[in-house]
Amino acid sequence: MFADDKLPPATTPVNIPDEFISQRPRSLVSAPALDYAQSSDTRDTKHDEETHVKTVGVAMIGCGGIALQNHLPGFALCPQAKVVALCDTNPAVLERAKSQTGITAAFTDWHDVLKHSGVDAVVIATPNFTHAPIALAAIAAHKHVMCEKPIAMNLEEAKAMLAAAEAAGIRHMTAFTYRFVPAMRYMAHLIKTGFIGQPYHFRAQRFQDWGDRNLGWRQVKKLAATGELGDMLSHRIDFAHLLIGPMARLVARLKNFVPIRGGQPSDLDDWVAILADFKNGATGVLESSKLATGRGEGGKSPDVCEVNGSEGTLIYTLTRPNEIQVGKKGGAGLEMQAVPEEFLKIPGSPRDVHSGDPVIAFRWDQDFEFIDAIVNNRPATPSFADGARCQAVMTAALESDEKSKWVEVPAI
Repeated sequence: MFADDKLPPATTPVNIPDEFISQRPRSLVSAPALDYAQSSDTRDTKHDEETHVKTVGVAMIGCGGIALQNHLPGFALCPQAKVVALCDTNPAVLERAKSQTGITAAFTDWHDVLKHSGVDAVVIATPNFTHAPIALAAIAAHKHVMCEKPIAMNLEEAKAMLAAAEAAGIRHMTAFTYRFVPAMRYMAHLIKTGFIGQPYHFRAQRFQDWGDRNLGWRQVKKLAATGELGDMLSHRIDFAHLLIGPMARLVARLKNFVPIRGGQPSDLDDWVAILADFKNGATGVLESSKLATGRGEGGKSPDVCEVNGSEGTLIYTLTRPNEIQVGKKGGAGLEMQAVPEEFLKIPGSPRDVHSGDPVIAFRWDQDFEFIDAIVNNRPATPSFADGARCQAVMTAALESDEKSKWVEVPAI
């Protein structure tokens, strides 16, 4: 473990103690039994800048619950993707992933993954302090990169990742998974087409009951940088950017209620709230907590986003991902409406929208988006720019909490 808060250089192997990798939040569901195992030797073609990619070789760097539940099932649905390599510093986690997927190319050092001849793209699902070194090395090796959020430990790292990815011309993506919820996609469409008129108020809440259990690296500042702010509120900050636009200034409060988790010190926030002014004049209120006792966790716990405008109101709830609440000016109140068929998945996705748990299955569309962007040589959405914009808000929130004052949000 590193002795200070600085990240190691990209050429230095990242060795993370087992206790920080194996301790992860409890899984909501197990990944479906899909066949991921296809050797890189059977790939249709290797690519260079002049050759159209027929099959994209993907490496998973970090093989915990996020990889097994969100990413691997998604790639299994993509006809132009093959997961060809796995990597995790924890041998037990790596062995579990190998057993569940049948993929034999497995590594404990991510440097070796980047040398694998069959790897065209990587997904980074590792502790936050490793995101920047892995991403920058992958970009230097001309690999396409999708990185879990928050993409970095601070704004400087996030901006460096974005600049490097743009300069290299690779596809880059931030895993803001909940953008792909059908109700959120439809909500964004309605707002952008003027259905509720001028947006006045944005509010988002994420309430879960994680109690005082051990969160592994997620409760250690040197490994994660932030707690609830980066872990959960980052998604809601992205909602704000998607639905309303950039924030101009904010005031924030973070608090650690549980300094000991599972017998180990926790020096990060369990709760965070932000009051914001947007550049377009709208206001925002965002709150997220790991200590909403009795509210459950995962896809069954409260994840709510509401926007009020001059002509109406829209409300998203994760527990009803294929529906949206709508209220119109002068109407009788809110009505629950089904999300139209064309918004139940992103265009081109091979996912069957009428099978599987809708609270889970939407997550796989983000992997299709990544692969489709690579194959068609177009920008992926959300990108590292979206990740950096979120990091800018997080940076402002930390400064506001420290100084107890309103803070301008850095422009990206």
